[in-house]
Amino acid sequence: MLLEETSPQTDFELVSGLEIHVQLNTNTKIFSADSASFGALPNQNISTVSLALPGALPKLNKEVVSKAVRIGLALNCTINQINHFDRKNYFYADLPKGYQITQDNQPICVNGFLEVDLADGSTKKIGINRIHLEEDAGKSIHDQDDNYSLVDLNRAGVPLIEIVTEPDIRSAEEASALLSEIRKLVRHLNVSDGNMEEGSLRCDANISIRPNGSDEFGTRCEVKNLNSMRNVRRAMDFEFGRQVEVVSAGGEIIQSTLNFDAEKGTTSPMRTKEEANDYRYFSDPDLQPIFISDDWLAEIKSAMPALPNEISKQMVSEFGIGKTDAAMFAENFDLLNYFNRALPLVNTKKTLINWLIGPVRALLNEKGISIAEYSVAPEQLAATINLVDEKKLTQQIAIQQLLPAIEVQQNADVAALAQSLNLLISENSDEITGFIESVLAKYPQQVEAYKKGKKGVLGLFVGDVMKLAKGKADAKKINELILEKLK
Repeated sequence: MLLEETSPQTDFELVSGLEIHVQLNTNTKIFSADSASFGALPNQNISTVSLALPGALPKLNKEVVSKAVRIGLALNCTINQINHFDRKNYFYADLPKGYQITQDNQPICVNGFLEVDLADGSTKKIGINRIHLEEDAGKSIHDQDDNYSLVDLNRAGVPLIEIVTEPDIRSAEEASALLSEIRKLVRHLNVSDGNMEEGSLRCDANISIRPNGSDEFGTRCEVKNLNSMRNVRRAMDFEFGRQVEVVSAGGEIIQSTLNFDAEKGTTSPMRTKEEANDYRYFSDPDLQPIFISDDWLAEIKSAMPALPNEISKQMVSEFGIGKTDAAMFAENFDLLNYFNRALPLVNTKKTLINWLIGPVRALLNEKGISIAEYSVAPEQLAATINLVDEKKLTQQIAIQQLLPAIEVQQNADVAALAQSLNLLISENSDEITGFIESVLAKYPQQVEAYKKGKKGVLGLFVGDVMKLAKGKADAKKINELILEKLK
């Protein structure tokens, strides 16, 4: 009897925690009035503070604190109402001061968690160790000159929060799901745009392995600057396999910082991993401690919107839609806002949902725009839907003719516009009856076939009558009138 060969990977468990850097979407930097916008010419958004010129002092941007508290509340954290900044000392060309202002032993948020949904339908609870505020460094550019590296300091001083998870992650899928959920949250809360391609959201992954059943942590390696969901999964899968191979061969894992090569899908050492004492942390003497009063914290809490998971559950229970459709609204703030504006104005709420996830979504995809860019106002869409529900307009004409006309005449009254364009369903029964008689006379053989039991030809009759009516007729009513004629 042959024993099935097993992979060494099945003998080990992956243990991982993420450090997620989120660029806050404030207009200015964390400690200066420089613009924090993306895409400016090199070294355009700089000042004496960004350049760390002698005598230049930092001044905290209050909005940065508010946004950090918002995401902390969303991640079920305790808010440290008294916290302060520290200096993290290291030398690099794009760090003008020779240190980074960050938070070490008193971060703004601690002890949170986030539950994420996995592909198999299960839920995983991942602990949030801390969220701290810090400034970003500049950017070194190595591929524009053969002899020199260039430095762009536009990004220096841009506000960041770093979300540090507990080592609760056991698979690349869990890591990707967590990162995806964080991106949804920061966008929903208007904390960050979450654009990984612009560096607004990036991730470092701490990865180690241990034998199955063991409670002890192994030696971890940190893979830096992963800038897409796909690369997080690829880097984690590769590094897990690499560490299993090393340990299975009798080797030891060396704690180190790794780079991920996206083209090859492999990791490689950058440097041995620093410890906290290498950075010589100490309180920044130029910045006062942050004090978040009870009143300010209560104000931030009261302004918090419902979170995506809450919205999704509410839509499922209130409107009877599936989880996938509900998630579409919960995860798209602009779509949810559009829906909420139209909702009080429609006769049937479920119909509004069907329009937004059906024909309206198809129109947006065809145009390559988002709902925020759609020139048909929620009030106008609601009026259009009501005309269809009231049998005054066919859905086909509404989609193909009325909505495009509204896009051109954006302030138009919908009912008046439909009337002026002669799009409303004809109330002339005599005219419709005449169309029906004409169609039935056109198809004598099909009429006989229907009377002998071939009911499928009824669709042919209805379709031809609709053509004669130029779509301005109620198909259900036509169907009933044809049946009367065929008795």
